[in-house]
Amino acid sequence: MIIAAVDDRNGMTFHHRRQSQDRVLRQRVLAMTADGRLWMNHYTKNQFSETDAPQINVDERFLSEAAPGEYCFVEDVSAAPYEKWVEKIILFKWNRKYPGDFYFDIDVHGNGWRLTSTEEFRGSSHDKITMEVYTR
Repeated sequence: MIIAAVDDRNGMTFHHRRQSQDRVLRQRVLAMTADGRLWMNHYTKNQFSETDAPQINVDERFLSEAAPGEYCFVEDVSAAPYEKWVEKIILFKWNRKYPGDFYFDIDVHGNGWRLTSTEEFRGSSHDKITMEVYTR
């Protein structure tokens, strides 16, 4: 399962820095993955540095290491090469347009993906964050 935070154009980073981050979003990710494994690279782990969450696994090859049913938080790597193994995509949308130069590269409007749920919530840095869940 892939988790990513994107702007209105699916942007994730600009000049090798994440576009935005939010404490409430991180808490939601940790709660949703509490009974499983959450994979990420060292760059993403910096967001969770104040947290000692036992489900976090850090590896630069995390998308290759994750087993079926495990979560991968993607920020600065391409997810498209792994799409055929992805069961679910969870996008957290900032509902803004930020400058971007690296984008989430799985087309959730094609390739058999369908939107199965949407939820809006207030974040710590954004008045509205939208969570969209896509499955095949």
